[in-house]
Amino acid sequence: MLTSKALGPPINLQSLSPKMPEGFKSKVVAPRNPKLVKQQDKHIKMTPSAFIKEMALTTEQRLANTYEMNPPRIIELLDMSETTHQKFSTVDIDQAMFQPFPSEIVFQNYTPCETYEVPLVLRNNDKIPRLVKVVQQDSPYFRIISPLDVCNKVAPGMASTFTILFTPEQNKDYSHKLVCITEREKFEVPIRAIGARAILDFPDHLNFSLCPVKFSSQKTLLVRNIGNNEARFQLSTESPFSVEPHLGTLGIGESTQFTVSFFPKTVGDHSQDLVLHYDTGEDIYISLYGAATDINVRLDKNSVIVEKTYITMANQRSIALINRSDIVVHFQWKTFATEEEEDQQKLRFRLDLQREEEEETDSFLAECDADPTIRDRLSILSRTFLNRRRRLQEDRLTFSDDFIALDPLEGDIWPNSAVEVNIIFKPKEAKIYQQTVYCDITGRESRLPLRIKGEGIGPKLQFSFDQLDMGNIFVASKHSYEVLLTNQGRIDATFSLVPPSSALGACFSFSPSEGTVPPGGCQAMEVTFSSSILGAFYEEFFFSIKGNPQGIAIIFRGCVMGPTFHFSVPELNFGDVSFVFPPIFNVSVLQVLFKGFPHTLTCCLNNTSLVPMTFTLRVPGDGSGEASMTSASQVSDMNRTTWANFSQADRPREFTVTPSNGTVRAQGLTDIQVTLCSNTVQCYELALVVDVQGVGEEVLALPIIA
Repeated sequence: MLTSKALGPPINLQSLSPKMPEGFKSKVVAPRNPKLVKQQDKHIKMTPSAFIKEMALTTEQRLANTYEMNPPRIIELLDMSETTHQKFSTVDIDQAMFQPFPSEIVFQNYTPCETYEVPLVLRNNDKIPRLVKVVQQDSPYFRIISPLDVCNKVAPGMASTFTILFTPEQNKDYSHKLVCITEREKFEVPIRAIGARAILDFPDHLNFSLCPVKFSSQKTLLVRNIGNNEARFQLSTESPFSVEPHLGTLGIGESTQFTVSFFPKTVGDHSQDLVLHYDTGEDIYISLYGAATDINVRLDKNSVIVEKTYITMANQRSIALINRSDIVVHFQWKTFATEEEEDQQKLRFRLDLQREEEEETDSFLAECDADPTIRDRLSILSRTFLNRRRRLQEDRLTFSDDFIALDPLEGDIWPNSAVEVNIIFKPKEAKIYQQTVYCDITGRESRLPLRIKGEGIGPKLQFSFDQLDMGNIFVASKHSYEVLLTNQGRIDATFSLVPPSSALGACFSFSPSEGTVPPGGCQAMEVTFSSSILGAFYEEFFFSIKGNPQGIAIIFRGCVMGPTFHFSVPELNFGDVSFVFPPIFNVSVLQVLFKGFPHTLTCCLNNTSLVPMTFTLRVPGDGSGEASMTSASQVSDMNRTTWANFSQADRPREFTVTPSNGTVRAQGLTDIQVTLCSNTVQCYELALVVDVQGVGEEVLALPIIA
């Protein structure tokens, strides 16, 4: 009896089934309590044991163990007005009026040339009687036996049972489809005959238990083909698991070994499925599980300070990598803290390489337009960048630095032992170096950081003094000083003067201005100073030292002043100077007036400085015209008419200075004569002023009274 709540009242299969002809092997078995479920794409993962159990079932046993039904697939909708007057149905249009059971007819474990039968029960889901019939395409292997009342309508909730006969010729797969026709639609019921099958006796579960992180743990399985067909298979899984071999062929009764590896990169639980795909279409799922943990591998110190080291020299410190686990671990020093950062760096390198390749290719193609004979070299260019991409892909980005080296850079540590790693510090500049390197170790999820700090020491040069007060210095005088430059370090010191930017700084010269001082040695340096610029100065000179960014400095300070001098007299007093009015003679219409009697005074200009002095003497306020004529010159030239009528703008020069310019040697003197030839009745209160070249005008004034 077929009893099911989903199928309605109990159905007597024997009463619904027609009488089988003689010679047929009847194997109709009633299923128990089938349940209708919605059609979903939910994939049921079959384990190896479930597959073995399922493949061991007979057709009758498989039908008896079928407890679920799926709505059939509707392939065509019909016009109900052509077949019935009952056009309205309580069944939704997207559902069939009849529910088939089983939803898929399956034959398995059959013998060739024998006949097997499976009942197909079609239950009316509507609330009114409906017609149904089953048709099929011609097939030598499948046949339908309809019930006796096939032409009658099926009452609501009742079922009509059809018998499907299957007669195979070989133990292979067969497939077929039945088309069920109701008053409203056509739907199909698939038929599948499962022939000989390969069965690999994998376990349902493979447990790696607790394993070190970033360590490859392996399990070897001996698998046998216990099926009745040759196994052509393919195995696949996802990280952190892998399997070898991943495909192959195994004959009936043969065995082979499979190696499943577990390589977790993170701490925690990991689970995946190992999918066994047979060439017959079945997918079998083996559950893989593993737990990853950190093991006891550490650095004996997390930071190292290297002693101060002179540039071009090296210093060394050591650390220990200690392995307190039971496995051999591999270590490698890295620049980046995580693998993700390494991948990003490689991506940047690939993009830069791609841009470079595009630029060079465009440039080469432009050259090919000018010279087509070189076009065959394009393959060389492509091969070059292909090799560079391959090297970049294979690059493990181990730690590399110009100032810090680690030895060994990678290696193995045996269980319960340690490895010494040397840190070699080679500074190239006098500065503080700080670098964090990361040790990627088997068994540790995170890379162990090691902070390295070291200071590079440059050449130690020092002047014999830091500052020199040069005092008062005469303008244009030349002064020389000697400075000692001492190397107090242990390496050669190469120095050079940084050219000064100030005008007064250019007045200094250093000899030598560059050179090399050996360790413990000294260099005498001559400093020469000569300036034509007056005033106080404070100049700081910098010397750059190769390998030392700070350099050294020396300061010179002082005051540049002009030459010191004075006159031998406090003033030039001419006293009363004659201005005579002789008788007036009438010569034609000209009235003649005789005047101009020169008077001369003498003084000395004394240079008391240590430098020569170039001077110019002049009398401000004197006339700007020609020199005034003496009375003697007037008498000798009675016909002159212009001298008697000078205008105020160009009145004659009445003072004559001899010499009016010249150079007085250091601590020397020069006689000066000042002659007054007055052409004017007045009191004179002027001055004889001294202009000194390179110093200024009217540096000194000598009063003149007349």
